[in-house]
Parts: sequence; structure tokens; C-alpha cells
Amino acid sequence: MKTSSNVFFLLVMSLGLLVSCNSKADKMAETESIITNERNVKTAEETKTISETEMQKTAEASERIDLENKGVGPVKSLILADIDQKLAAKGQEIFKNMCTACHKPDKKFIGPAPKGILERRSPEWVMNMILNPEVMIKEDPLAEELLKEFNGAPMANQNLKEDEARAVLEYFRTL
Repeated sequence: MKTSSNVFFLLVMSLGLLVSCNSKADKMAETESIITNERNVKTAEETKTISETEMQKTAEASERIDLENKGVGPVKSLILADIDQKLAAKGQEIFKNMCTACHKPDKKFIGPAPKGILERRSPEWVMNMILNPEVMIKEDPLAEELLKEFNGAPMANQNLKEDEARAVLEYFRTL
């Protein structure tokens, strides 16, 4: 009888030890999982801290925002006031006659859509691109990237006068 109670005692102790070890293993696995999750969370937080400038560098040229660049050309400074509807109507007519072969007002086509352009580019840059596309493509890095993005299709120089380009810009403001 004493032998059977010793066997029973050893069996209970072994079972207790086994449960205890599994419990420690589970706790270790759980702790390791928490540490891994904390690392993942930290990595996600670090990812969120990528600067807006770095994100802009990876965006397509047509989507990138650069309001500081004035471009290369005759327009050095331009201050916009309230929209001049008469000037915008003139610009719409010029755009319709000279630009719609390559540009659609609100979607990408052969060239970028002008809708929202002044949220991404300075008015000087837009006017210089209209007036001076060959030089802009050669000397302005953003214009060069746009050329690549739009499959090497350069913007045609329509030989607009500065007041005509200003009218087109005013039309762009209404889109």
C-alpha cells in the first residue's frame, strides 16, 4: 500500500511539474509575443514619422506639391487676386483652341490635368511652363520629371503671349 501511495505521489508531482513547465513555456511565449508586437508597433510608429518631404519625393511628379519653385522663364513674380471671370473665359477659349489636343481639364491625358494645378505649383511656374516649355524641360527638374512621367511627350510651345498665358492661368483657377 505504501508503494502504491509513493507511486501516486510521484505521479502527482510529475504531473504538477509538467503543468508548471508548460505554464512557464506559455508565459515565455506570451512575453515573447508581446515584445514582438511592441517591436512591430514601434516599427509602425517609426514608419508614420516619415517626413512629408520624403513622401513627396516618392510621389509622381504630377502629384507632387512644390509651391516654392518659380520655374525658368520671364515670369518672376505674380500675385493673384479675386478670379477675373472675363479673363478666365478668354483663357478657357485659348485652352480649348490650343491645349485640348494634349490636356483634359480634369484628368490625365497626353499631359497632366490642369485642375488643381495651383494647389501643387506656383502661378509663376505654371506661366513659365506655358510660355517657355523647352527651357523648362531642360532646366527645371520638376518639368523634366513630368516629361518622363508622361512618356517623353514634351509640351508644345504654342507661342502664347504673356497676357494669353495669364488668361489660361485664370481659367485654371476656375477648374
